[in-house]
Amino acid sequence: MSNNSFIEQDRHFMALALAEARRAAELDEVPVGAVIVSAGEVIASAHNSQIHLQNPTAHAEIMALEKAAQSLKNYRLPGCTLYVTLEPCLMCVGAMIHARIDRLVYGAADPKTGMAATVDNHFERPYHNHLVQVTGDIMATACGQILQDFFRSKRLAKKQKN
Repeated sequence: MSNNSFIEQDRHFMALALAEARRAAELDEVPVGAVIVSAGEVIASAHNSQIHLQNPTAHAEIMALEKAAQSLKNYRLPGCTLYVTLEPCLMCVGAMIHARIDRLVYGAADPKTGMAATVDNHFERPYHNHLVQVTGDIMATACGQILQDFFRSKRLAKKQKN
């Protein structure tokens, strides 16, 4: 596969992750979406659901990993790529390593909790028994914008309430 078709494929699947992020925003969840792809097909998609499920671990990535494992009937996900609109946190990075995800593709960097490149890169730790290939900044502007819009509206609503 040529580099250009690889980038186009990444943009296609990131657009699907963005659709999941929009669903999260509609539910008043932080708008992060994820999809997992195996052999060019989406096998799982999810969005943040912490508030709805009252579960601090219900990040988009974790929810998608659970669905993908059920779909493949395997807790290991070799050959899979996880697309997520926001750089993953430490919990999600650890889950991807344990699931044996082959590749992570993320959109916007997370300057506060990003553990794939921005704050730290836990994928590069030499003690892990699995390496995940990481590609960042795919559709970063669109992925960041949905988060900025969401939090701007939250601040405005709070300001109007006071």
